Amino acid sequence: MRRLIVTEKFNAAVRIATILSDGKAKRTNVEGTSVFEFSQGEDRVRVVGLRGHIINLDYPEALNDWARVDLKELVWAEPQKVVTAGKIGAALKQLAADADEVIIATDFDREGELIGVEALGLIQEVRPEVRVRRARFSALTKWDIESAFANLVEVDHPLAWSAESRQSVDLAWGAVLTRFLSIASKQLGRDYLSVGRVQSPTLALVVDREREIEDFVPQDYWTLHARFRKDAKDAAAEFEANHEHGPFWAHPEAEAAFELAERAPRGLVREYIQNEREERPPPPFNTTMFVAEANRIGFGAAQAMKIAEDLYQSGYISYPRTDNTVYPSSVNLRTVLEKLQDSPFAEEARTLATQERIVASRGRTQATDHPPIYPVQGVTREKVKRNDHWAIYELVVRRFFATVAPNAIAETAETKIDLGGQLFLAEGYRIKDPGWRKYYPYWTVREAILPALTTGEFLDRVGPVTIREDRTKPPARYSEGSLIQGMERVGLGTKSTRHEIIKKLYDRKFIEGKYPSPTTSGRAVIEALEDHAQRITEPEMTAHLEADMAAIATGTRSREDVVRESQQMLSEVLETLEANREAIGQEIEAALREQNYIGKCNVCKEGNLTVIRSRRGSRFLGCDRYPACRNTHPLPQMGIIQGAEENCPECGAPMIKHTDRGRTTTYCVASDCPSVREKNFIGRCEKCGTGELTIRHGNYGKRFVGCSSYPACNNSYPLPQRGLIVPTEERCKSCGHPVIKVISRGRPPWVLCLNMQCPAKEAKRKKAGKVKVKAKSGAKRAPRKRKPAPVAIAPDLPTG
Repeated sequence: MRRLIVTEKFNAAVRIATILSDGKAKRTNVEGTSVFEFSQGEDRVRVVGLRGHIINLDYPEALNDWARVDLKELVWAEPQKVVTAGKIGAALKQLAADADEVIIATDFDREGELIGVEALGLIQEVRPEVRVRRARFSALTKWDIESAFANLVEVDHPLAWSAESRQSVDLAWGAVLTRFLSIASKQLGRDYLSVGRVQSPTLALVVDREREIEDFVPQDYWTLHARFRKDAKDAAAEFEANHEHGPFWAHPEAEAAFELAERAPRGLVREYIQNEREERPPPPFNTTMFVAEANRIGFGAAQAMKIAEDLYQSGYISYPRTDNTVYPSSVNLRTVLEKLQDSPFAEEARTLATQERIVASRGRTQATDHPPIYPVQGVTREKVKRNDHWAIYELVVRRFFATVAPNAIAETAETKIDLGGQLFLAEGYRIKDPGWRKYYPYWTVREAILPALTTGEFLDRVGPVTIREDRTKPPARYSEGSLIQGMERVGLGTKSTRHEIIKKLYDRKFIEGKYPSPTTSGRAVIEALEDHAQRITEPEMTAHLEADMAAIATGTRSREDVVRESQQMLSEVLETLEANREAIGQEIEAALREQNYIGKCNVCKEGNLTVIRSRRGSRFLGCDRYPACRNTHPLPQMGIIQGAEENCPECGAPMIKHTDRGRTTTYCVASDCPSVREKNFIGRCEKCGTGELTIRHGNYGKRFVGCSSYPACNNSYPLPQRGLIVPTEERCKSCGHPVIKVISRGRPPWVLCLNMQCPAKEAKRKKAGKVKVKAKSGAKRAPRKRKPAPVAIAPDLPTG
């Protein structure tokens, strides 16, 4: 038997080949693609990894001319399948010619099934009669993989058709809406406005929340507070109580209650209740919960999912795309704890494993495709070298610990105290037994100590009664995690796509900030659509299509019917858009002009400085009176550029507010401004002796250090293109060149000598083995034959 195994990614191919061959697989090359070979008894097995989707849906070339193609034609056009990874496609066909059986071992979800079916289509072009089977697994561990290959099933074609229908639907909606809005608002070329079926209602959620915040009218209110002292044998205990009325919305009413309470020097305990309360652990992680928790500890949604995918591919955690919040019986919880004893969490794992009976918490959703996200292997800090990957791994481990840990026990108390005829309430809360909280430190606990009281006893009042004035607060902006939860509630996207949708909104400059808020262009698009084609911005239509696509997977709807229904919806939407084309275009154009406006030109004083893109795509500031005024200023090529509210206090020129990766800096546009010189000054130029070394920007926005005497002096140094550059007065001890500090998000600040040929750098590179020794002139090396290298099995691979 000659068997071909197809995996979704290269890393999965390595791991599956390693497990199934007991580390004896050899790596070969077919059509430029890595293939792993080994024998199983008399069977010859080959494993090849894809690169995700190797086939893409796109329109024929004739439909890609935006100016000439009628959008109505695009609505009903049939897309073509295009192979996007030619070498992998060629390798599949060559391998297929020598295969008796194909096993699809891609990730088990809609996208994974479609990826496998796409590869299968290429294989069956060569071997239409080849036998096909499917391996389903939820983790890349030895036990999971061996179990999956011992229990092969059929390929789920309806599941793949469901994913393919999404591609067709999203392609049509994205192409039609993007072209319409871009053409209507004259935003063509690199500045086109990319919108889509799910992105539009998601962006509308963010815009709606921003309007709630802006339209919020704060209301004044007053609260009353009093402190009491309980005298005890050991020591007196003081605590604060709040008036039972809560907020007083009328100040005279609060004053009246205050005066009555202030007259009484003592309070009478009317009621005291003390209880113990068991607090159940949180449910296991599904994708939405995981992303929300990762976001709380500082990770963006897309970043968290990318790291989780890496950990899954490495065999450290289970498949991270799941709706399930109930561990299936196939997950042996005690075995998981035993595996985690080979990690820095060993002591905690051993403690939890000593429980006589391990009962896990349960969430509301029980699915059959994948278990909740949990650790499948204990690993050391040395194996997971990157800090961000370790933080996510620890989050998954600790969430699993919490789900199998005992309940926490809290001691609660509450009292009502009569002070001058006014009732004041106080509550106590103390953790008596941390239970699961001991293992999951991400949720902070605020304890409030309330001493034991007796009904009918008197308590001395401490200090005056206080009356505090406050105002109601507007709703908070979404975090990425809460936005994903909001999308889930209204049926936008899927567990596999929601984080990608948010990333697209950031990439397309429709939202900005750690807590997403709409940019001017993002808001303009939504408000124009709401005014003239509101259906696009509402979740109901998109949620309906999501339900239809899910029905394809279960076999209750056909792909053709769902795509046709979507096209009919899009046709109706386009008809509405076309009827309002001029108004929509004008609204978006006006908003984009406002967004790109930085301030009055600091040279001609008549024109406006606006953000402009060159033909090569780099952005810069230019005067809108060009060519009468040729004033330009370089701009950073990454991040969001906005005009500051005030002009530069030093020279009066406009100021720029630049936001990149959560860090905002404000600076003057004028390069000769004293504030800019101070900010960019590195030191005196030792090459010419007269100029100054300053941070500058090239024609395409790349920053470097150059001499102010250019072109007379061409002294320059390259700079990292990311991070905040902080000049220092130091000089390198090895070469005497300037030294800077670079502050970059996600890593500690580092010190850098600007000289690329610094002896210290050369020595460091040689030590790391990165310096190539040049062959003597005229000498030629004979080509060396490379033998296929065996794939070594990881020593800590789980055995069951």
